[in-house]
Amino acid sequence: MIKVSKPGLLSTVQDLGRYGFQKFGVIVSGSMDPIAHRISNWLVGNDENEAVIEMTLTGPVLEFQENCLISICGGDLSPSIGGDPVPLWRSILVKKGSILKFGGCKSGTRAYLAIAGGIDVPSVMKSRSTYLRAGIGGFEGRNLNAGDTLEASPLRQNSKDIMDYLIPYLEDKTFTEIDWSISSEFIAIHRSRKVVRVIEGPEHNLFTEKSRQAFFGDPFKVSPQSDRMGYRLQGPQLSLKQATDMISEAVTFGTIQVPSDGNPIILLADRQTTGGYPRIGQVASVDLPLIAQTKPGEELSFTAITHKEAQKLLIDREKQLRHLKQGIALKLR
Repeated sequence: MIKVSKPGLLSTVQDLGRYGFQKFGVIVSGSMDPIAHRISNWLVGNDENEAVIEMTLTGPVLEFQENCLISICGGDLSPSIGGDPVPLWRSILVKKGSILKFGGCKSGTRAYLAIAGGIDVPSVMKSRSTYLRAGIGGFEGRNLNAGDTLEASPLRQNSKDIMDYLIPYLEDKTFTEIDWSISSEFIAIHRSRKVVRVIEGPEHNLFTEKSRQAFFGDPFKVSPQSDRMGYRLQGPQLSLKQATDMISEAVTFGTIQVPSDGNPIILLADRQTTGGYPRIGQVASVDLPLIAQTKPGEELSFTAITHKEAQKLLIDREKQLRHLKQGIALKLR
């Protein structure tokens, strides 16, 4: 059991999303950085879709009321226990009574805390993800508050084996960790320049030549008016060749729409199911974690790739992740 002493800026329970209900107008939601989510679960012996805590910019203060196997992946929100820094991207055994705190955000935007067994909250439409606007899923359909207590689902044998391995090293410490971590190639926030690969959208050719060149040539800044639904971008204003009436069309994670003010919006995890603005581009799936780990005020730039190139990048990344998953399983044995 974990007690929330302080909730942080925005801490919610998320899994990989609520699929199969968009035709009814129900959004997918789920983790903003699915790679960090999946790896955090593998490190504690969970299935990759188990519910975790997604923390944004400022993390919570959590009290562990029993020994607990955890991992923290994604952005570096300065986690510590008893004043000692807690390493990221590792399996960590925390002693009963210990308090996990988060400090300033050193890099990235969102961190993911997985616990062995996964966070036990009711499944709503086949998902444990929180959709805040509708007040469904997660912990009572809302962000975590002080005084909340979180339970773990029953542990899998993998999780028990990791805990059994680490317990002898715990001794009089507040926590102990595995002596290896994940390669930086899987960590989106380590990329020095945030150049996002984008496929031309269905309405790309409706924009003026100047706007198309600016979209792929000039940087854009993430506006403070951004959230899990979408990132509003500030930069060169994009305009159509002529006013066009559009029927609402399907949108997905990473769709880049341009409303009438000319400022693009990247649709994210809590996006609507359809949109009526022209779609100038679509972020390649491999770069969605890079978007998720970008703070308001930081800059992004876009580079064009083909649909075929985006597919190959995704297939290659999934192969790498499959090998990583197998490697983690072998290490943890």
